[in-house]
Amino acid sequence: MKALVLSGGAGTRLRPITHTSAKQLVPVANKAVLFYGLESIAAAGITEVGVIVGDTADEIREAVGDGASFGLDVTYLPQARPLGLAHAVLIARDYLGDDDFVMYLGDNFIVGGITGLVDAFRHTRPDAQILLTRVPDPRAFGVAELNGCGQVVGLEEKPDHPKSDLALVGVYLFTPVIHEAVRAISPSRRGELEITHAIQHLIDTGADVRSTLVKGYWKDTGNVVDMLEVNRTVLESVERRIDGDVDGRSETIGRVVVEEGARVVNSRVVGPVVIGAGTEVRDSYVGPFTSIAENCRITDSELEFSIVLRDSSIHGVGRIENSLIGRHVEVTPAPVVPSAHRLVLGDHSKVQIHT
Repeated sequence: MKALVLSGGAGTRLRPITHTSAKQLVPVANKAVLFYGLESIAAAGITEVGVIVGDTADEIREAVGDGASFGLDVTYLPQARPLGLAHAVLIARDYLGDDDFVMYLGDNFIVGGITGLVDAFRHTRPDAQILLTRVPDPRAFGVAELNGCGQVVGLEEKPDHPKSDLALVGVYLFTPVIHEAVRAISPSRRGELEITHAIQHLIDTGADVRSTLVKGYWKDTGNVVDMLEVNRTVLESVERRIDGDVDGRSETIGRVVVEEGARVVNSRVVGPVVIGAGTEVRDSYVGPFTSIAENCRITDSELEFSIVLRDSSIHGVGRIENSLIGRHVEVTPAPVVPSAHRLVLGDHSKVQIHT
């Protein structure tokens, strides 16, 4: 069995971060989202992985390499334009051959991995297995309709009027019959080859399409709110570890990770927090659910429920929260502007000004 990992999307919902960085490499708890997926694939006993890459191919290649650090053998499959998930399957045809495969969207995060799902698929081997989860607003997702027996009878891609609240999670398991299905469909109104249309083709032609309801934690980390939420979830499981330097005037409370080479000086850190190697926190407060990447400088500031990417600095700006701060960013106080009142008053006016 092989894996097909999609890492070619533009990440428009994470701009401006993704103007200069691949969305799959934005870190949560100081590890790229993509890496969690690759580790899940390796844990499921799959070693051959094809990675779909687009405009950010060089960055993905540099980060993942040949896959050996994950226990994988990675092959890169260029996609000139992001023309849909089914298009990714289409261009991966030669690589996938006649093997069963799991398709994993590189910006998705599933707590607990996919080992149980892969094992069950290997045992029962339906033509396709989809993962579903209930969401408050399914209009932004592929949506599944089940009959009274729980069988999948219909799929829609981002419908205006969803027939259920069951959204497709970004992990799919297929046998080689999917290749005929992706060749049989036409582009959608969005101009893409939709994987939902390909699976619908399987349903319409009598193939065995099954679904599993994901009861654990899943997120599509396509926007800042979800990215911060995934960061919070991962940090809740970290264990306290102080490998760097924490001086006697500082206080670290709870599940705090200070990586080797990091320094905490005259500061208060309340976990769960991860502070990356080479980072210095001085005269500051770092609050829960914050991850600070390597080689950052945090001075005379307060930071909470945020992600700070590498080589950035925050100095003297009071409190920052619910924020995603990119690489090589400088956050400093604005110049003090004298306050003034501009008045146009008629005759015999009386004005009280609070000073």
